[in-house]
Amino acid sequence: MKELPLSLYIHWPWCLKKCPYCDFNSHGLRGPAPEALYEAAIIEGLKEQGARVQRRKLKSIFFGGGTPSLMAPDTIGRIIEAADRSIPFHENIEITLEANPGTFEEQKFKDFRKAGVTRLSIGIQSFDDSKLKALGRVHNSQEAKRAAESAGKIFENFNLDLMFGLPGQTIQELDEELETAFSFGSTHLSCYQLTLEPNTYFAKFPPKGMPDDDVLSDMSDLVRDKTAARGFDHYEVSAYAKEGLRCRHNLNYWEFGDYLAVGPGAHGKLTLQSIPERFYNYRDPARWLLSFKEHKTQIAERKPISPEDLPFEFMLNALRLREGVPFEFYTERTGLDFDVIEPIWTELREKGLVCDHLKRIKTTEKGWLFLNEVLEARLSSALVHEDLLH
Repeated sequence: MKELPLSLYIHWPWCLKKCPYCDFNSHGLRGPAPEALYEAAIIEGLKEQGARVQRRKLKSIFFGGGTPSLMAPDTIGRIIEAADRSIPFHENIEITLEANPGTFEEQKFKDFRKAGVTRLSIGIQSFDDSKLKALGRVHNSQEAKRAAESAGKIFENFNLDLMFGLPGQTIQELDEELETAFSFGSTHLSCYQLTLEPNTYFAKFPPKGMPDDDVLSDMSDLVRDKTAARGFDHYEVSAYAKEGLRCRHNLNYWEFGDYLAVGPGAHGKLTLQSIPERFYNYRDPARWLLSFKEHKTQIAERKPISPEDLPFEFMLNALRLREGVPFEFYTERTGLDFDVIEPIWTELREKGLVCDHLKRIKTTEKGWLFLNEVLEARLSSALVHEDLLH
């Protein structure tokens, strides 16, 4: 099997306050974060995983959370240096840091840039104070605007996260949100619908005034049309980028590349001797901090991806991309012949949902509009026997 591109995800689990819609492994702080212990544990994890990849080079690093911008820039810098010692970097590596406007300081953004961060991703969600309050966010609209403005001065490439389908939100309000986001010169937007995920506060206590399906459809159309008019390429279900500025880290996920993962609850995918496997770190932060000392590993579980699950896992990622992926990626990245899913693909093509796979593995415009149905009704029923993780 051809050597696959390699990325690294680093998870910081703490935030100022857990948001009511968040289903990630994040924990509101009740005191100072154990930053020094965390840094030491991350460096141990980098050494452990670096030993497994045989000097393959990293194309991207992504600091996610939680709120990793709570870390000191010097801590970020030392972790980046440790990663480079353990796993060599590609010359033009992309290094993204998620930031919360509630932790914004312009000097801190400058120091993150000096520490080696090349791309910032800011969790704005909304520029409207009433919507931010409804979402339980710790920042206000002025802090969001200042953070976005400073990002544009300091970083050549930065993303803004925006939600739509918020409680009480109108089409006009969403239009104003998008115009505000455009005004800061962002190079990438992640626009996604608020969903009530299981095991969240909102799942137990749904907010009132959620838009109905017709309004949500109109909102989705508005996001698509306005981003296109401003020169953004809608290259993935929720991702919009200016030319040449797609998120390379996320592209590696969607193209079914390999990725390492350090930090509590983080999970990765690694192909060794032509066998793709998933691995999962200890989820609880306290247990994870002690895991290497107690178990000589931070990885709680490793398991190969079964040949029965591989086709759906590949398609679940690849078909999120509007342009799909080259046909040869399927065999290169799963080790399987396309014959396994040829009958299903032929049926989907006859229904006008996917294109001729000999050119690219991708949906048609019709299939893109009904992507969930393509995956769930056809590929998943034929190929998958258990639920995939988020």
